[in-house]
Amino acid sequence: MKTTIKKLEKSEVEIVGVLEVAEFEKYEDKALGIIGDRLELPGFRKGKAPATVVREHASEMMILEEMAEQALHDAYPKIIEEHKLDAIGRPQIMITKIAKGSDLEFKIITAVLPEMKLPDYKKLAKEVVKKNPVKVDEIPEADVEKAILELRKMRAHQAMPKHEHEDGAEHPELSEEELPAFDDAFVKTFCEFASTDAFKDKIRGNLKMEKEVIEKDKLRLAIVEELLKETSGDIPEILIQSETDKILYKLEADITNMGFKFDDYLVQIKKTEEELRKEWRTDAEKRAKLQLTIHNISNKENLKPTEEEIEKEVTNIVTMYKDADPVRARAYVENMMENEKVFQFLENQ
Repeated sequence: MKTTIKKLEKSEVEIVGVLEVAEFEKYEDKALGIIGDRLELPGFRKGKAPATVVREHASEMMILEEMAEQALHDAYPKIIEEHKLDAIGRPQIMITKIAKGSDLEFKIITAVLPEMKLPDYKKLAKEVVKKNPVKVDEIPEADVEKAILELRKMRAHQAMPKHEHEDGAEHPELSEEELPAFDDAFVKTFCEFASTDAFKDKIRGNLKMEKEVIEKDKLRLAIVEELLKETSGDIPEILIQSETDKILYKLEADITNMGFKFDDYLVQIKKTEEELRKEWRTDAEKRAKLQLTIHNISNKENLKPTEEEIEKEVTNIVTMYKDADPVRARAYVENMMENEKVFQFLENQ
């Protein structure tokens, strides 16, 4: 494989490359297997058709494009390592020439970590922590009683015949007499608690933990605001677009989960996707700047997660979500763990 690198503006690079036909064709069997998993072919269970049958039903271009996707998926990390690029974010990959029996030609645009002008982030974080201490008062007994009441209502509704609370219908209001008594027998339906007092202690602990999380989130937000205010540097356009995509994908998922079509939603709010992207740009730029700031602090303080930590979490995700893409899961885990390590570092100044 031959590649050349060209530096672009705002910490982006363009990679132009050629993957020789002999190497490219090694991905045909893998591509046929992936396509076969997606196709529903007569006489075969999904994903069980042999490669010869898949080849008959898939177009030549479909096979070539899948080969290219898999080949470049494997090639990209090697290119980054070869040219010693500190690449960040998801690259934009374009196929410039593809044909059966020919070399694969491609172009990749990716962002590299720019040198951000950071403030004295240790001093800054220390001052923010001093002004915003994470302090949670003892949980009032009334809050504990309220939580227990909600659990009693939940158990009462679960015990009702199905026709009395059809899915989607509001639960009827129940009187105190209709609720299960709060006694040792009740708490044992949740777990093996020794007594109602032990159960109350657990509820109190959970409520306190929830409030601590809220207070810690407030502290982190305060640190973020001060960091972004005092940090400067070029933000690669590809990162801003990537953050905009994340906002869009989340909105689409939320709309779909509510049972609506995203196109219908756009009609209802009288806006186009492009108009929404423009509205989100400031927020996307802020999010991209934060990620760059965290990356820079992580590099300076050596706060990267270990390979063992990453692999453990990725395994948990792909085990729990069978359709999860291991590559995307790894990128998510690396980013999440790095963020957590940097925030813990700043909070402890």
